[in-house]
Amino acid sequence: MPRISEFYGIAIYMYYQDHGRAHFHAIYAGHEAVIRIHPFAILRGKLPRRARALVREWTKRHRGELERDWELARAQRPLRPIPPLE
Repeated sequence: MPRISEFYGIAIYMYYQDHGRAHFHAIYAGHEAVIRIHPFAILRGKLPRRARALVREWTKRHRGELERDWELARAQRPLRPIPPLE
């Protein structure tokens, strides 16, 4: 499970074997959520309100890069890191 970004204690991962719509996993303080890239939606799990807002903003800023990494993961190719939210 490659980590593609980390910011404010939130780790962002993408799995190579995942199926379905383009999504990623966000982990923060014992919470985990599976998040659809576009349109942004939490598919499973949950995050605290502040972490969810930060992940939403990061996703908005990096949607193209997330979609690129999703395609790379589907092709079993190395993923590229995505800059953190600053």
